[in-house]
Amino acid sequence: MAASIFDPTVIGKPQQRPRVHKRTATGYIPERDEATGKEIWPRGDEGTWKKGLANAPPTDDDSISNSIVRHVQTTLARQAYNLDNLGAYQAVALSVRDDLIINWNATQAHFTRTAPKRAYYLSLEFLSRTLDNALLNLGLRDKFSENISKLGFTLEDILDSERDAGLGNGGLGRLAACYLDSSASMELPVCYTYGIFQQLIAPDGSQLEAPDPWLKHSNAWEIPRFDVRVDVRFYGHSEHATRNTNNLRLWDAQPKSGFDLISFNAGNYEKAVEASNTAQSITRVLYPNDNHDVGKELRLKQQYFWTAASLSDIMRRFKDLGKPFTEFPQYVSIQLNDTHPTLAIPELMRILVDEEEVEWNTAWQIVTRTFAYTNHTVLPEALEKWPIPLVENLLPRFGVLAHDDLHVSFLQAVERRFPGDRVRLARMSLIDESHPKYLRMANLAVLGSFKINGVAELHSQLVQTTILKDFVDFYGPSKFTNITNGITPRRWLDQCNPGLSNLITEVLGDKSPWLKDLKLLKGLLDVEDNKAFQEKWITVKQQNKERLAHYIETKTGIQVNTQSMFDVQVKRIHEYKRQNLNIMGVIHRYLTIKTLSPAERKKVLPRVVLFAGKAAPGYYQAKLTIRLIVNVARVINADPDAAGILTVLFIPDYSVSLAELLIPAADISQHISTAGTEASGTSNMKFCLSGGLLLGTVDGASIEIAEEVGEENAFLFGDLRYQHQYHPIPIEKRSPALSVILDEISGGRFGDGSIYEPLLNTIRYGDYYLLSDDFDSYLEAQKMVDENYLDVESWTKKCIRTVANMGKFSSDRAIMQYAEEIWNIEPNRLV
Repeated sequence: MAASIFDPTVIGKPQQRPRVHKRTATGYIPERDEATGKEIWPRGDEGTWKKGLANAPPTDDDSISNSIVRHVQTTLARQAYNLDNLGAYQAVALSVRDDLIINWNATQAHFTRTAPKRAYYLSLEFLSRTLDNALLNLGLRDKFSENISKLGFTLEDILDSERDAGLGNGGLGRLAACYLDSSASMELPVCYTYGIFQQLIAPDGSQLEAPDPWLKHSNAWEIPRFDVRVDVRFYGHSEHATRNTNNLRLWDAQPKSGFDLISFNAGNYEKAVEASNTAQSITRVLYPNDNHDVGKELRLKQQYFWTAASLSDIMRRFKDLGKPFTEFPQYVSIQLNDTHPTLAIPELMRILVDEEEVEWNTAWQIVTRTFAYTNHTVLPEALEKWPIPLVENLLPRFGVLAHDDLHVSFLQAVERRFPGDRVRLARMSLIDESHPKYLRMANLAVLGSFKINGVAELHSQLVQTTILKDFVDFYGPSKFTNITNGITPRRWLDQCNPGLSNLITEVLGDKSPWLKDLKLLKGLLDVEDNKAFQEKWITVKQQNKERLAHYIETKTGIQVNTQSMFDVQVKRIHEYKRQNLNIMGVIHRYLTIKTLSPAERKKVLPRVVLFAGKAAPGYYQAKLTIRLIVNVARVINADPDAAGILTVLFIPDYSVSLAELLIPAADISQHISTAGTEASGTSNMKFCLSGGLLLGTVDGASIEIAEEVGEENAFLFGDLRYQHQYHPIPIEKRSPALSVILDEISGGRFGDGSIYEPLLNTIRYGDYYLLSDDFDSYLEAQKMVDENYLDVESWTKKCIRTVANMGKFSSDRAIMQYAEEIWNIEPNRLV
């Protein structure tokens, strides 16, 4: 089947180039008043719309409005009379894209002339909205806002018309978007190759999955390249002469022959479109439920389709240079973002050996000098692996490559290094010898990469001392390193929290320098004691709360007290992230409130607790956690005793857009994973950069954040003692307070308690993620939060200090580390 290429425009920081004013437009006849005969202009300023009919005058403002009007009329074939917010968004996005395409083409031409080494960041996930980010990075947001107003719209309304790209379920996708932004901003020659379901909440609180139509309307940021097509093959059998071609960036799967006319004429209508439906299913839904064989096969197809297509385009670019294949690693570096792209390793081997006739050992040297692997988990059960029978059936050549060639030769090398150590050999093997046999993708990624990195200092240490220790022993520590994740301040401060960004600029001066060098935020420490500055800080936070409260009321009908503390936990729903610990703490707070007299309740610090996040469709326990949160919230929000004191909400269909509202409004954010299980976390960085204080375990990047901002400005609890262990001591003795809460849930206070027994029993018996170990210290940390929040001046200073010391966590720093320490590429500026 074939893949058609879509080239996304550069959405980072393209070079400013002169505008080209070659505008032509077609006219139209507006409605006329029957009595007077005058033209009726129902939207905006008549003059602005009429100017769009002529060639653009040589002024910046006019060229913007003319470009928008031109796209309304000639691209969208619409008029002022029937233009809605979606149409206005599309016209504005296309106008912005015009500028970006000029810069993008110039950048590509520059790279072609200079032929720098390029890094390719392979990530299956990508989460972002584009228009506002592009306007900010082009420095044109205010000008476009003014011109959009002249056309009868507001920028804020049309921005809401853009759907989030549904290409991921959490930190991996957002991290990739941050790195893409930073790569462009730091002028690095980096290329990025990359929906998930829409989340609904049923009346009983259960998560339901519906298709997410994020591409329902035409996407201004995609340019289909129908002239470039490649073949991606599945099934068949393996022979020495095979061909496989591929592509880059965002992919759409299409059959080579989409309609079987013979079957159609014979009356077999289903068979007539079978090939088309089979092909299109590959790119229809990201992360299908893989609890069954069909889902597993589709997910493996997705991974191969995407990596094969990407490598084909990478190879095409390299071959255009006219260099020998032995120089491939000097011009190409490929970063594997987790194990999803690991099939790229045997695919590059297949291309080199089968198609380009490179000798085997030479090909393997090329591969192992090209790839680098970023690990994102220390949980053995989370390391991806695929059934060997499935791989051999779907990708027969890979069965030979991985099992007969790489597997055997690698085990022979391990045996020579550690003779007789069969246990070690079994652990390091590419093949899990269970029934059926499995191909271990993490082991393959390590085997085929020249550098492996973790994403936080603690995580990198754990990777090297636990799940990959055998490989450290085999290769030595020099193959392993750490690059702590980062986030882009352009989106996660300037774009999502403009009030705070403007306030910071009042102190630091011009915005551009500190957005490119986040360590300049330390200048805020000079004004942390300034009362006027503190008041402005508090005002910004209050405005952000009111903005979020308006959204919540609009979407759910529930009013929240904006004078409350806003306590937020938003991330993928998973047992190790422990949203269940949070909701147990909420229940404890609620039960405590129920014991108070009316007079005592008036003294309680009001709190709004907000949850959001999606559970994998087949993850029963995670979906049960959502159901519990929703039903606990219903009981609490309907109880007069808790009114104005405690409000709890699960906000459905979490996305980047929702995060941009939640993060600036948060007073406290919870990152309470079982210590040692969270690789890094980037949401903790986003909250802290917006002045939300950290409540968390000694885990991931939270440790480094506390070190940077000062432990007195964060609320950490628990110990770093992660280990899965069986607890023979009854829950009543391990944590009496938690035991009471489990009994309340079982007893039916929050609906039919029997529904939640599978979830509660994971805590009562075994407690794999150590809730009972941490619950009491968690309550103590929450008590400290309450006490500190009452001192407004002290709390505000903590927030200022936190923001001021977040410079380390910029994705600009992280991407430059990748460039210098792994990819060996340099900034290549377009002048």
